[in-house]
Amino acid sequence: MPPSAAAAAALAARMPDLLLRARQTAATLAAGLHPQRRAGWGDSFWQYRPAQPGEPASRIDWRQSARTHHAQVREKEAETAQTVLLWCDMSPSMDWSSASSIPSKLDSAITLLLTMAALLLRAGETVQLAGPSGLFPLPAGGPPLERLAMGLIAQAHKELAATPDSAAQAPFQRLPVHLPVRAHLLIASDFLGPQEDIQSFLRHLAALPVRAHLLAVRDPAEASLPYAGRVLFTGLEGEQPVELSETTDIRAAYASLIATREGWLADTATRYGHDLTRHQTDQTALPALMSLHTLMSHSA
Repeated sequence: MPPSAAAAAALAARMPDLLLRARQTAATLAAGLHPQRRAGWGDSFWQYRPAQPGEPASRIDWRQSARTHHAQVREKEAETAQTVLLWCDMSPSMDWSSASSIPSKLDSAITLLLTMAALLLRAGETVQLAGPSGLFPLPAGGPPLERLAMGLIAQAHKELAATPDSAAQAPFQRLPVHLPVRAHLLIASDFLGPQEDIQSFLRHLAALPVRAHLLAVRDPAEASLPYAGRVLFTGLEGEQPVELSETTDIRAAYASLIATREGWLADTATRYGHDLTRHQTDQTALPALMSLHTLMSHSA
């Protein structure tokens, strides 16, 4: 069996445990979350808010505006489900962890996505899978969360086993075109690809228009470079090996490089109307999930 096909089969074997963990985490979060109303196009009045630059005149409540001497918009509570798309980076480098005691980036990403899906489904939202070709079909029948999990397995087989390895190395080079307008795209990745590809990808989504919520998943070793002495670094996607004679000598420069990269990703996401949440695989997922839930609730 080719390595890529073996990786997809291994993910299928792990999926029941990932799904169980997602269900349990979602139940914990749901118990502590208060119902949140969100702005939309329904019929129930929610609140007035100041008009933003470029706000259509048809949305301004002129009577209320006359009382406050500022343009006011009458917002209504959303009464229809929004479409949320899940996109998991299936690159070979995602299926990696620096220690056997912590989950791989791929397992962490899938668990986080399924946990958010469970919360969204509880709230009556429509949740689907997306990929480079657009919407990814889900198997028929069964509970929605299980269908999403099975869809991720099928997607892994297609991305890893049925395509050349080179296609799985650069997910942000393949820009999706068939996505629902004004959908929310929750994408989990390490976002370690070329900056120009990521920037083009985020700009493309904003033009569709689709709002992206970036979930950046990293291994602790990628954050701190906790190695010493001579180390040979080998890649998972055909990169040339790199050997360092004394890793500790570059640790400070590496930390500066990582901080610069993370700042760039956050700034680029904001520039195109998206948002960013970070998760490190050796830490509990609850803070990232709470942050992501808040961002998605406020952006709906």
